[in-house]
Amino acid sequence: MKSLLSQRDVQCPQSLLSLAASAEPAATAIVGAQHPLVLTSAWQAQQSGIIRPVLVGSTREISKAAEEISWDISGLQVVGAEGELQAAQEGARLASSGAVQMVMKGHIHSDTFMRPLLAKEGGIRKKQRLSHVFHMTLPDSDRAIMLTDCALNVAPNIKTRMAIIENAVALAHNLGLQRPRVALLAASETVSEAMPVTAECQELASYFAKSCIEADVWGPLAFDNIVSVEAAHMKGIQHCVAGHADIIVVPTIETGNALFKMMVYLMGACAGGIVLGGSVPVLLTSRADPPAARLASAALGAIAGR
Repeated sequence: MKSLLSQRDVQCPQSLLSLAASAEPAATAIVGAQHPLVLTSAWQAQQSGIIRPVLVGSTREISKAAEEISWDISGLQVVGAEGELQAAQEGARLASSGAVQMVMKGHIHSDTFMRPLLAKEGGIRKKQRLSHVFHMTLPDSDRAIMLTDCALNVAPNIKTRMAIIENAVALAHNLGLQRPRVALLAASETVSEAMPVTAECQELASYFAKSCIEADVWGPLAFDNIVSVEAAHMKGIQHCVAGHADIIVVPTIETGNALFKMMVYLMGACAGGIVLGGSVPVLLTSRADPPAARLASAALGAIAGR
């Protein structure tokens, strides 16, 4: 049985592209660029005025892949690197030196790609905690929702989740949301000793209620109360976040991964993915991502990097 994704024409939201293209194209290292799908995504992002590609990988294979898609790359910078490890190291070097403003994962394994970027020496780490955000849009809908953290922090504690929220809120502000609504996902809206995450959500909500953050943070909330005003009202939940969330903060990576993939494979969502908190945005795309998702990631990175 084919997935519903293969039957849908996944599109990158035009509103995201327009916002990203309103500034100068960002120099972007495409790490592992030697694949036609990766180059197609880079070409689309360049044509949209979002990025200025710097292609990193096997020079011979990059040239061959470019010929396959009929893209003249003679005017682009190509950084030769043999093998995944060398390509990842070159990408990290370009990012840490300030030679590029973004780094995009191409045809390369995620752990190999990320390891040099996360290194204490020569990486992109700052004092801020790194976290990942998915920007999700559904077909025929202008509304977007962000999921965090679905790809980087496995089982974040309270302190880490505070940083995750702060990173996501900063991105939302760059996207034009003056006061984003942040929902803290749990299995119930009631605090229960049997589910420690519910008490953690309550602690986070209390912390941010007293902070100066320009956002409304609330939880615990079950998923139905996050996306449905009617469900929230039936349960007596009266809060501006309930049914209107812009950001969903998941408790663990397993929860986030399942939610993200459900939206992609069963609902045909376009998912732009980005790592925040470093010296440059990192576009952590999957090798199975369609060009639209890669384009959305590039747009998101350009917006976050301003």
